[in-house]
Amino acid sequence: MNKSKTLNNAGKLTALLCLITIFLTPFVIVNAGERGVLMEFGKVQKPILDEGLHIIIPVVNTVEKLSVRVQKQEISAEASSKDLQDVFADVALNWHIIPEEVNLIFQQIGNLPNVVERIINPAVEEVLKAVMAQYTAEEIITKRGEVKANVDVALSTRLGSYHIAVDDISLVHVHFSERFGEAVEAKQIAEQEAKRAEFIALKAAKEAEAKVNIAKGEAQAYELLRDGLTSELLQKQAIEKWNGNLPLIIGKESPKIWDFSEFVKGYKSSR
Repeated sequence: MNKSKTLNNAGKLTALLCLITIFLTPFVIVNAGERGVLMEFGKVQKPILDEGLHIIIPVVNTVEKLSVRVQKQEISAEASSKDLQDVFADVALNWHIIPEEVNLIFQQIGNLPNVVERIINPAVEEVLKAVMAQYTAEEIITKRGEVKANVDVALSTRLGSYHIAVDDISLVHVHFSERFGEAVEAKQIAEQEAKRAEFIALKAAKEAEAKVNIAKGEAQAYELLRDGLTSELLQKQAIEKWNGNLPLIIGKESPKIWDFSEFVKGYKSSR
């Protein structure tokens, strides 16, 4: 009996000490990178507890700690481009709760998991859909920097209303459907073939133009030559090229060289 009574008294003493400890612990520690949301009987108060030691009223006050450090969230989202192509994007978002507004975000949304699930993920998906719809699939590739900047601005504005600041957003990977890839490849092949056909046509035109120019030159040269060939000039050229040998005249008999001087003498004597 005495032993049982002793154990019962020890239990009561332990419970009393716990109650005394609770009532005699009027302080709370907020760690580095955190802010404390002060509540009075569950009602959120305006004062925000910074890092360090803070005195509170036991039982009356409670404190909810929220991290204000930069958080990283990776999200995969699907959208449609202006030309109705399916766009798949992997986004890396760095964000943090605005320290001066932790009491508001806790009051309106809740703790960190609730913020991610209810605010961050839906906001990223909606903003991506809205921005991607402003560009064609080709522009999303060629104007990637502009697309990223627009997503950054739109997301910062949207999350700012929920007491969240955007530190950086990266479009880690953007890809399209297999059908679009085949269409791009076909377009590239068609462009290459068109350029090749254009080159061949240009080459043929240049060659034809060159032939026309050569023909014109030959015709002009022939015309000049024809105009300058008089009978006197032809006789002069024949005399200049004569080597002094008499021509060989072939008849029915054996070949014979005629001496034209005899014809000249016979011509003079006949006169």
